[in-house]
Amino acid sequence: MNDFLSRWNIKIKNNKLYETALSHASFVNEHHKKTDYERLEFLGDAVLELVVSDYLYKNYSDSEGKMTKIRASYVCEAALYQYMKDLDLIKYIKLGNGEVNDIKESIVADIFESIMAVIYLEEGFKKVEEVILDIIVPYVKNPKVTFFTDYKSRLQEALQSDKKSFLYEVVDESGPSHDRTFTVIVKVDNIIYGKGIGNSKKEASQMAAREALDKLAGGNNE
Repeated sequence: MNDFLSRWNIKIKNNKLYETALSHASFVNEHHKKTDYERLEFLGDAVLELVVSDYLYKNYSDSEGKMTKIRASYVCEAALYQYMKDLDLIKYIKLGNGEVNDIKESIVADIFESIMAVIYLEEGFKKVEEVILDIIVPYVKNPKVTFFTDYKSRLQEALQSDKKSFLYEVVDESGPSHDRTFTVIVKVDNIIYGKGIGNSKKEASQMAAREALDKLAGGNNE
């Protein structure tokens, strides 16, 4: 982590906080630690969304809907995973033996958020804003880089013109607390149009929306 921290002149005051930010529940359970990264992830998610929203509002004149789509593209799971990979931070994640050889993209993305939370807590908003924008803005300004298709927004747009109602519903949760699997269905006019499975409700909902779009398009949606 030293290269990452020194790049932005970040001073470590609370080593335990950084260790927590990097610790998955599987590691915590195996090593009898007290806390994993999840509370920090909750805070980091909000900080990340605020910083990117503020940047887009101040630098673009797009509509609320367009800015929401742009933000979703650069704070999604695939994007956060790529940032961690580019920063060479994945190797610092602390995992239990069952996770080490098959680290999930969702875990890596979550820990990016938890690291941002620690920077916010340790260094304040201005510093975490500087770090987040330095990492993300080059991607935003590069039109060749795309991470994510917001299938839920596309489905909503497709259904609005026909004034159809739709609803997402979590129908199953399985697995241990540190490695949950969610199954989500999307109903259009009370008929199931899509089902998605993922390691988060967000991911499963996107997969359900994608399947629904395929059905609406006669199976030709990409």
